[in-house]
Amino acid sequence: MFKYVLLTILSVFIVTFNTTVFAHQVKTTAQVGATLHIEPNDTPRSGEPTTVWFALTRKGGKVIPLAECNCQLAVYAEPYASGEPPLLEPTLESVSAERYQGIPGAKFTFPRPGTYQLHLRGESTAQASFKPFNLKFNVTVAAGKSVRENTQDLQDINQNIPNTQTRTALPWAIAGFGLITIGFLFFLVQRVNRNRDSS
Repeated sequence: MFKYVLLTILSVFIVTFNTTVFAHQVKTTAQVGATLHIEPNDTPRSGEPTTVWFALTRKGGKVIPLAECNCQLAVYAEPYASGEPPLLEPTLESVSAERYQGIPGAKFTFPRPGTYQLHLRGESTAQASFKPFNLKFNVTVAAGKSVRENTQDLQDINQNIPNTQTRTALPWAIAGFGLITIGFLFFLVQRVNRNRDSS
């Protein structure tokens, strides 16, 4: 019975760890893959500076530095219509982060909370040889410090999407799962104690 309790605790830990740590998004084409990293902590906030960088790699794992890619970044507020101009077009700069050297990155500020889509387009320079790519990443931006201080700005950028419920659902779901797990563990411990007392 003790094994079941340990297995349940381990399962809760794995689910929680996976939800909080592995938040990086990975997108691929036939020849190029990119992992999006957002600082701080993959939780951008409106009105606060955000740094994004893309770990670009070719098929096989070779890193593509910005010097080998004519890359452009466009930021769209969701929902957006085809052909609509981007909300932001941050200039990409060569950054070094973690084990990557010279990869594309940018620093900018999301204007309001809501859902955004980042489009990373690129084609190889004369030094490189990979097909042009277009990768799209969905990003949810929470209300930042400056927005929270000004209550009239709390309106979401996504007018048609009731995002306050959807964005707060994950923490409540995790908390609910944790409470159910604790209740189940309490039940198991009580049952084991009853079995010992009756023996």
